[in-house]
Amino acid sequence: MNAPAAAHEQIKIRLTQIADFSFNIHFDDTEAPDLITDEPAPLGKGEGPNPSRMLLAAVANCLSASLLFALRKFKNQPTRIDAEVRGTLGRNEEGRLRVHHVEVDLNLGDDAGAYEHLDRILQQFERFCVVTESVREGIDVSVAVRDASGTVVHRSGGVA
Repeated sequence: MNAPAAAHEQIKIRLTQIADFSFNIHFDDTEAPDLITDEPAPLGKGEGPNPSRMLLAAVANCLSASLLFALRKFKNQPTRIDAEVRGTLGRNEEGRLRVHHVEVDLNLGDDAGAYEHLDRILQQFERFCVVTESVREGIDVSVAVRDASGTVVHRSGGVA
């Protein structure tokens, strides 16, 4: 017998083109300020992070938060966690630019001996990182394109 499907939480973000490759991103259901993204020159003006940088930031942020949560779960009081993330861009077989590799360095603010159960924490914290594990496993992406009247003019992937 199959287990019942887990409930799914939906996240909604709205993007509005400002000019050329610059977009305003609004994070619904949060108090977060809007964010401006842009492509670097020659496509854009580099007035904000581009989607590849946002992806890298999301991976590093999620890993940092997962590590912090795991440390605190075992009653540790970390003073600080810093992260540096690097992405390698390259072309696929079709010649299209893709993120080929993501490398994240997480830095604790205390010596390892200051933490209780650090071995156990380090063995499991990555598995609780929603973004990193999603990227690692692949993400089903559905796309729908609608014209000004709301008519769907393109659809790909699963249900959009």
